[in-house]
Amino acid sequence: MKKAPSMTKAASMKKSGSGQEAEQTSPSQLIDARIEELKDWRGETLARVRALIRQAEPDVVEEWNWRGVPVWERSGIICTGETYKTVVKLTFARGAALEDPSGLFNSSLEGNTRRAIDIHESDKIDEEALKALVRAAAALNMSAKASRSKK
Repeated sequence: MKKAPSMTKAASMKKSGSGQEAEQTSPSQLIDARIEELKDWRGETLARVRALIRQAEPDVVEEWNWRGVPVWERSGIICTGETYKTVVKLTFARGAALEDPSGLFNSSLEGNTRRAIDIHESDKIDEEALKALVRAAAALNMSAKASRSKK
């Protein structure tokens, strides 16, 4: 079994002494490794929300930020997936601009831009509402990108 890459280092391309590039660890592989590393409900939860994000937005791009946090993007950041001792936090970059009829946002409500969903161990995820929120975030990013390109 291949050892998981260190979570403290961002994915990077390294050159060997011969000048050839070593294999790069992709952001998706780093997310896989984070899920495996957690070995508890947080890993299961992160894996589940990741699957829901991919179902909602099949063209999503997975990234890995400099702090070792999974990021899902489509024409900009949709959300990040941080893991803490008692919570998995999905932070939507432009969450304040999104409709949230199901009331999923339960954290970072005071800001003007971001909104977050804190998922605790015993919480049940409203999968359809989360997918709708992801689709709305991607649509918002794409419309903003389209209006910027028209200028």
